[in-house]
Amino acid sequence: MHSMSSSSRPRSLSGIQPTAESFHLGNYFGAIRQWVRLQDDHDAFYFIADLHALTVQPEPATLRTRIHRSAAQLLAAGVDPERSALFCQSHVPEHTQLAWVFNCLTGFGEAGRMTQFKDKSAKAGADKASVGLFTYPILQAADILLYDPHHVPVGEDQRQHLELSRNLAQRFNHHYGETFRQPEAYILEGTAKIVDLQEPTAKMSKSASAPNGIVDLLDDPKRAAKKIRSAVTDSGDEIRYDPETKPGISGLLSLYATIEQTSVDAVVAQFEGQQYGHLKVALADLVADLVGSFGERTRSYLDDPAELDRILARGAARAREVAGPVVADVYDKVGLVRGA
Repeated sequence: MHSMSSSSRPRSLSGIQPTAESFHLGNYFGAIRQWVRLQDDHDAFYFIADLHALTVQPEPATLRTRIHRSAAQLLAAGVDPERSALFCQSHVPEHTQLAWVFNCLTGFGEAGRMTQFKDKSAKAGADKASVGLFTYPILQAADILLYDPHHVPVGEDQRQHLELSRNLAQRFNHHYGETFRQPEAYILEGTAKIVDLQEPTAKMSKSASAPNGIVDLLDDPKRAAKKIRSAVTDSGDEIRYDPETKPGISGLLSLYATIEQTSVDAVVAQFEGQQYGHLKVALADLVADLVGSFGERTRSYLDDPAELDRILARGAARAREVAGPVVADVYDKVGLVRGA
């Protein structure tokens, strides 16, 4: 079993795709804010999943821009390159090297059963879905297992992919001897589901939400505030938390509580006897402040692309220190001959 942690702290690993110009509030509160907290007591590895982004064939210039914007936003959110390795997946060739070995251990039917593949290939049409989309979860298993993490922060939608990682770890260990730890899902507790402002029964999503249903972290503050003020609310005017019958106002209460890092009950008490408009105006101000300061911090990183590239290069070097010996060991165990 690899024990490569540079410290006695448990290791955490997570990645995010550069599939948009900006992350949104759902990404921030659902994942990125937890990454920042995990740095305090974990040896953290965070990567921009640029190879995964190729499954949708983005325009090359667009992808390049988005990779830099993703890195700048993670730094703006508080990922600290002194405490975490922040890197691009494509800068660490061991990801694809291990993925090939895992491709050869994964059953065709097993890969075909992945619900995300089924959903995405149904949307694209079976003849349009790429082999990359099919093997995406196998590259994801390599992303994870390379770093021997104790915890992988995942949303519910990724649970099946983590299960595949565990199966592949077990299968490799069975065939070739103890090599990989079976990682545990770190289901992010207490993270609010940030809802679509126009469709409050659905979560905020880059691919599914209408532009007015989503607040991007790099939105202009006035525009972000306007989206909050024009969010869909429910009939009646009593401010109470009831996701079943009042999904609109419940979503806004939850967002307010999440930004202020307080409980929904405290927010309900704060607005007792007031009308929906009061809550919306107060929340619009909070969101405008949040995206305003976030945008400024992001732009300060984007204004110095050379420094951004240095941070990513340092992160990749640190990642390769961990990933290199794993791939060398795996190649050895499967019977490949060492190169010069």
